[in-house]
Amino acid sequence: MARYDNSHSRFVAYAKVILPLASLAILATLFLFSRRPDTTSTIPYARVDIETLAREQRLDGASFATVLTDGGELSLNADRVRPDLSNNDVINGSTISGELALPDGTTVTLTANDGVIDGPGRVAELSGSVVVRTSSAYSIKTDRIAALLDASKIESPGAVDAEGPAGTIHAGSMEISEVGVDKQYQLVFKNGVRLIYQP
Repeated sequence: MARYDNSHSRFVAYAKVILPLASLAILATLFLFSRRPDTTSTIPYARVDIETLAREQRLDGASFATVLTDGGELSLNADRVRPDLSNNDVINGSTISGELALPDGTTVTLTANDGVIDGPGRVAELSGSVVVRTSSAYSIKTDRIAALLDASKIESPGAVDAEGPAGTIHAGSMEISEVGVDKQYQLVFKNGVRLIYQP
């Protein structure tokens, strides 16, 4: 073995032998103690019903928004939507929530179990435990409402039960629409209105 004059040369000579041996020992340890891959587990992001997706056309977490001709804004959200099989221009949705922002600053929130958006008919119909709440503190429950897609108008053709600042109201129908030429929007109860006044 060659002789070295100083400690630095000896250190370099030893390092040339020790460092490669140490790296081999580390690599051997990695291979010896490594875990085998689990080939039986499922891919975590593949938990979907492939057969249902192939059979149905649907979209989850859908949103619809439009600016109305009078300046109001209507937005609707659905947990799931699917096209109508008999009419491609109609969309069916479930678990609906939405908001109508009227030009005068009033807001109306909507919730329903089901909904249908008819593009050519320019109407969105909500059904099944429909709840309408206004920023003027009215809460209205009904079976079905229709919201126009080209104007700030909501109407319920059937019976409604409401709670408001004046008390409890039962009526045969209800409408929120523009009244007069000065863009005033009113909530109007019609057809056999019964009010239980709570002072």
